[in-house]
Amino acid sequence: MKKIGVFGLWHLGCVISATWSKSSDVIGYDYDYENVEKLKNGTPPIYEPFLEEAIKENLNKTLKFTNDQSNLNDCDFIFLAYDTPVNDDDSSNTTILTKSIEDLSKVLKDNTIVIISSQSPIGFCSELRTKLKKHNSTLELAYSPENLRLGEALKCYSEPDRIILGTNNKETEEKCVELFNQILIQDSILTMSLESAEMVKHGINSFLAMSIVFTNHLADICSEKGANIKDVVRGLKSDSRIGQKAYLSPGIGFSGGTLGRDLKVLKQANNKGYAKLFGSIHKFNDDRKKSIISKIKNNFGKIKNKKIGVLGLTYKPGTSTLRRSLPVEITNLIIKKGAKVKVFDPKADYNELTKKPKFKIEKSIIKIIEKVDYIVLMTEWSEFRDFDWSSITKEISILDTKNFLNSDNLPKNIKYYSV
Repeated sequence: MKKIGVFGLWHLGCVISATWSKSSDVIGYDYDYENVEKLKNGTPPIYEPFLEEAIKENLNKTLKFTNDQSNLNDCDFIFLAYDTPVNDDDSSNTTILTKSIEDLSKVLKDNTIVIISSQSPIGFCSELRTKLKKHNSTLELAYSPENLRLGEALKCYSEPDRIILGTNNKETEEKCVELFNQILIQDSILTMSLESAEMVKHGINSFLAMSIVFTNHLADICSEKGANIKDVVRGLKSDSRIGQKAYLSPGIGFSGGTLGRDLKVLKQANNKGYAKLFGSIHKFNDDRKKSIISKIKNNFGKIKNKKIGVLGLTYKPGTSTLRRSLPVEITNLIIKKGAKVKVFDPKADYNELTKKPKFKIEKSIIKIIEKVDYIVLMTEWSEFRDFDWSSITKEISILDTKNFLNSDNLPKNIKYYSV
């Protein structure tokens, strides 16, 4: 049985650790001492459905956590799994990855393979491989970009449609394929160079980002011309060249930094100036925040001095993270327009906010509705859809920026507006 190390234990690293511990001995390491101590008790640093249960299933059996890097010295494979930080301008901050490689190169045994799962700007993995081999020429590096969706991460990792595997060495490729065969059959492992694998990740995320921007533009034209965007999307998805899983959901735009980071990489890689599309997609998405403010004004009139309730602050359902959350950014814009804002989110980790919030945090939908003039829904939590709206007797209006609620199920005293 191969021994697997996981270096970096936030969302990605915890999912990798829990998944591989079902078939291999796994040891996880993180620079954060407190995080490791909590994981030793089975508590992950972020909410993800079923993640805590998955960690506890094999804890102290095939899964262990450590603060000592030397405990990784007998691993056959190391997954470098730090979630690559994103700066405020959506550029990648790769400092943690470089430091990790430098530290790993000093403790790993000969012939260990480091598999980068963190997002990597094109060309960066080759730089890391050079650093690794400079310390020990027998060490090797591969790139297999994560393909997780918050809220569905365990299923995404353990049951992938395919695995992208980048290497610059045939023997490394063969060893990694043998490892990943425990998850997926060989024909579904797409092998290529490090640079091609990095570009696949950039391309996928940029395509998804473009789909979101495209749909928001369609939705705006639908509003002007009297078409129903839900019907239009249904028609688009019926075309087999587009398909049912297409990212065609109108709303507030994409956030979280993941898609923006890849657009930024491709914009910066556009040295000759012809591939201008990626920068434009990024700008259009950023403009969407102002568009949502305009929709609030168009539907409800002035914002200044109004009491506004916000439902949902995490950038998507199924996670507690508020990092790079577009709902948070839009909420702050609403506050700048002079409104008093109260928010409710069923899972948000408010400790992640870098500044003391200027909004008031409520603990239920009822508390929001009691005290505001109107509501803006920004994250499609099932708690909002499943709520008994018929229990509300107050007349109130809702702007559903995700077209998430079923307006037919709402009582007449609730005025419903959508994108």
